[in-house]
Parts: sequence; C-alpha cells; structure tokens
Amino acid sequence: MPTNSKTSRVSASPLPANALLARYVERGAFTDCFKTTVDREIQFPSYVVAFYTTPLFRVERFILKWLVKRPSSDEDVRRLGAGETTEFAAWTVEARTENQMLLCDMHGRTRSWLMSVPDTGQTGHTVLYFGSAVVPRRTTKTGAPKMGAGFAALKGFHLWYSKALLAGARSRLE
Repeated sequence: MPTNSKTSRVSASPLPANALLARYVERGAFTDCFKTTVDREIQFPSYVVAFYTTPLFRVERFILKWLVKRPSSDEDVRRLGAGETTEFAAWTVEARTENQMLLCDMHGRTRSWLMSVPDTGQTGHTVLYFGSAVVPRRTTKTGAPKMGAGFAALKGFHLWYSKALLAGARSRLE
C-alpha cells in the first residue's frame, strides 16, 4: 500500500509490557502494534474520540450501520472515551484502564486496542498506540489454530489501514 507523509510518522512497535493486547500474543493470535507521537499532552478520552471520529473511521462506522445494523454516533464515541459505556458499534469493551482500552468485535475474532502514555523522552508529548489481534480458529481435525485464506488476503490492507487510522487520530489531535 502507498505511504504518505502522514502515515510515515506512524511506525510499527513492539507492544509495551503492560499492554492489554499482550494477552493475545500469549494465546497465539496475530497481533500488531503501531505508535506515533503528538507534540502535546493528550488525555486518553480525547484520543478515543479523535480515533473513532476520523473521516476514515466514519466510513467504517457507515458500513457497520448499513451492513450489520450496528449504528454509532459521535455521542456514542464520546461516551466510550469517557468510560460511560461498554458497547460501541460492533464492539464491546473487554478490558480498560485509565490510559488504554481493549475492544472485542461482535464475532469474538478480532480485538482493537488503544493506549496513550506520556513520552518519557519529551516533556509535554504523548505517545499514542493502536494495535489489533486476530484470534485464529481451531481446525476440527487437529485442534491446531488456523488463520485462514481471508486473513492472508487482507493482511496488507489491514496494516495500511491501521497506520492510516492512527495517523488520522494524530492529525485530529494536533
């Protein structure tokens, strides 16, 4: 997928040690993690709102509204960021702390994770993280985990999309 100046400020990153998403690494799921830095202090609820109200994510919200009958509004996003709800569009909150949140999709196959932390190298800056997990299915014959052809076909798009979403959130917060 193409890279532009906005997504080039987003980079792949190891999961931080305390990441809620880490439990899926331990379970053998596919996981990824991206990070970017914003040149000011960002409170976690503001990051959640910025992420889920980007123009790119609004397209996903529109698709969810019409294809799977899971509408969401900007007010729903605000309530999610504030910790006032545990449901949002096609996701439910699986775990949450003061500065991170792990969401599970309605089928239980994917997870989305957001985290914000102060940048230890730059006073007044914030590091924003976004990651995903795809839980493999168990095959009926052996019980071994299997990701499937659909995952392989969409993995490149998923990685580009993840970086674009995080870049969009960063732009909204700058």
